[in-house]
Amino acid sequence: GSLSRSFTNYKAVRCLSLTTLNDERSSLLVQHFMKTGQVLSPQQVSAMEHVFPRWIYLWSSSHTEYLHRRIHLGVKVSSLKHSDVMGLLRLASSHYRKERYLLWDSGRTIQVVTHRQSTPADILRSFIHALVTAILSDNAKSFHAESRLWMDEYYPVFLMKLKSSGWTTERLLSHSIIWRAQWAHGAIDEKLN
Repeated sequence: GSLSRSFTNYKAVRCLSLTTLNDERSSLLVQHFMKTGQVLSPQQVSAMEHVFPRWIYLWSSSHTEYLHRRIHLGVKVSSLKHSDVMGLLRLASSHYRKERYLLWDSGRTIQVVTHRQSTPADILRSFIHALVTAILSDNAKSFHAESRLWMDEYYPVFLMKLKSSGWTTERLLSHSIIWRAQWAHGAIDEKLN
């Protein structure tokens, strides 16, 4: 009947080993890499990935962190408080001088403002950077500086290991980013549009 068909479909989906990076797979990969320096294979991540909606797992005893749920990609600048925008401007002139994205930790979430000229590779980088920031924000006071250092030192290695493990690293499978901002790099007085 219907239950056996559902179970069969569930087992079939569990056997899939997708090599594209989405928010949950990226989160699992970054967390593991930061702990071990190693990258999980698509098969390993497939076994860890959630097939059903998140609410089904609330009763589960497994404690997987939903870090990717803390990341808000493509945030509209006008939705931020004035003080947050001023903080973003300061970060744009310091920690994110050459990036096509800005990260803002609002306490509960990491807001990602993407530049109008950001590429799919920039979006992937911004999401990974936001995950690293979310991990470090729990333990460090200067997490922007630490996450920046992590990205400079480990992101190229992380990408290389992802590719050699069979992952597709050209882009992040995510919702369409409608809101993009324009800013000039390096000047604190510049205005975000």
